[in-house]
Amino acid sequence: MRFNRVRSAWLAVPLIALTAAACSKTNVSRIDPGAVTDLSGRWNDTDSRLVAAALIDQSLNGVWLDRYADANGGATPPVIVGEFRNRSTEHIPVQTFVGDLERAFVNSGAVTLVAGGGERDEVRGEREDQQDNARAGTRAGIGQELGARYMLQGELQSIEDEETSRGVLNSRKEKIVFYQVDARLVDLESNVVVWAGQHKIKKYIERPPLGL
Repeated sequence: MRFNRVRSAWLAVPLIALTAAACSKTNVSRIDPGAVTDLSGRWNDTDSRLVAAALIDQSLNGVWLDRYADANGGATPPVIVGEFRNRSTEHIPVQTFVGDLERAFVNSGAVTLVAGGGERDEVRGEREDQQDNARAGTRAGIGQELGARYMLQGELQSIEDEETSRGVLNSRKEKIVFYQVDARLVDLESNVVVWAGQHKIKKYIERPPLGL
């Protein structure tokens, strides 16, 4: 009898494991990439898009744009997006944010966006390769790049304030996260800051007690 009980217990182990595996199956649902989704309260894709759109809108309403157009026969100013430093307490994919800034600039039609960084190096490499390997009439010309007149750069900062209310059985957490993104547009010829902008986001995050 004791042997049968032990044997039954061992036979039940795989069944329990299979049941646990079935209950822990991962479910995946596709959602609209533009949908607002806040799970952890940290910086996310929605914040990146909203801040980029706000900063570009501010910059395009600055007097620098009209001054450049007046001095250059109505031409759109060539702009390059430089470095945005992450000085926040989070790991923020800055390149995603820079991509949102560039996209907003291009879609505005008010400036001419000049490629920079690794993208520019890749284009230059292709152009150099064409000089040796492409037919003469199809080669991209050397020394024909459009020089940027202005560079957009800035930084991201954050401040956190957290409070834990401890109860008899469990605790409740409240947290405030404040983000500030500063941006400036610099004249590459004179180093003059022709525009400075700022956008802020403040989030209240509440985590209920465990077990509720």
